[in-house]
Amino acid sequence: MSKLLPIHIIKQTHPINAASVIFLHGSGDTGRGVLDWVKFLIDDFSLPHVKFIFPTAPLRPYTPLDGGLSYVWFNRYDITPEVPEHVETLEEIKNDIKTLISKEVDSGIPLNKIIVGGFSMGGALALHTGYRFVPGLGGVFALSSFLNHESAVYKDIQATETPLFMCHGDKDELVPLSWGQDTFTKLISLGVKGEFVPLKNTLHELKKNELEKLLQWILNTIPPS
Repeated sequence: MSKLLPIHIIKQTHPINAASVIFLHGSGDTGRGVLDWVKFLIDDFSLPHVKFIFPTAPLRPYTPLDGGLSYVWFNRYDITPEVPEHVETLEEIKNDIKTLISKEVDSGIPLNKIIVGGFSMGGALALHTGYRFVPGLGGVFALSSFLNHESAVYKDIQATETPLFMCHGDKDELVPLSWGQDTFTKLISLGVKGEFVPLKNTLHELKKNELEKLLQWILNTIPPS
């Protein structure tokens, strides 16, 4: 059983749910927290045919906090691209995210009508999910996000046909713009097709114009039938 609880939802505005977007929060946040952030920036963050799902990561020890507990999708040895990925916790969360996606498929949503994305660490998990864990998704988005230099995604990429949308602040000090750009460039070199949008005067944060671009990209990627 998935440990990704509680799960908050923005329902589609039309009666029929024809597509789903799973939005993964950043480290230390929750599904409710990123949902509130999104709705603060865009009160009507919705699409006619799309259900938005905001799960919460498990509470686990997090090495960058000296082993303190935090709501994080996976552990990290350090906040830098040079260190190895924490394979054990990435394998653990793989099962949870696959279970969450399977519930959407079982409810009648085709896999190619499901997009997984997120902010910061949530975007990193989305990249692992779309290009490694669950091939065949409708798309992946990663906002202010990253992959480590020796990421398993680069070594074991499974779904280069899945489109990618990335945004990144030019003044981000936690995850520098160059780290996000390097991640995007490596994925493109492996055959992924996508779009990278630098955001002017933006720190490690979500912005209204970024979310507006994201909604348009989702609409273009998984349009109403």
